[in-house]
Amino acid sequence: MSDPLTLAGFRADLAEFLHQRPEEVDLEENPLYAGLDSLRIVTLAERWRATGVEVSFIELAECTSFAQWWQLLSGHTTGATRGDT
Repeated sequence: MSDPLTLAGFRADLAEFLHQRPEEVDLEENPLYAGLDSLRIVTLAERWRATGVEVSFIELAECTSFAQWWQLLSGHTTGATRGDT
C-alpha cells in the first residue's frame, strides 16, 4: 500500500491528468468539464484505492466537483489525513 492520500497528493494526481500545476487545480470545477473522461476517472480511482481509499467509479461519477471528490475520498479512507481538507 502507498502512503495515505492527502489533499496535496489529491491535487497533484488531478494536476497530472489535467496537465496543470497542483495549485492551478480548481476544486470547484466539474471533473467532466475539466476534461476527465471515464478512463481517466477509473485510473484515478485505482490509484487512490492503492492508498487505502475505497471508492468506486460510480461514486466519483456522481460528484459534480473535485471538492466533492475530496470529501468522498477523505470519508472513505482509513489512512487519509482528514485534517488536510
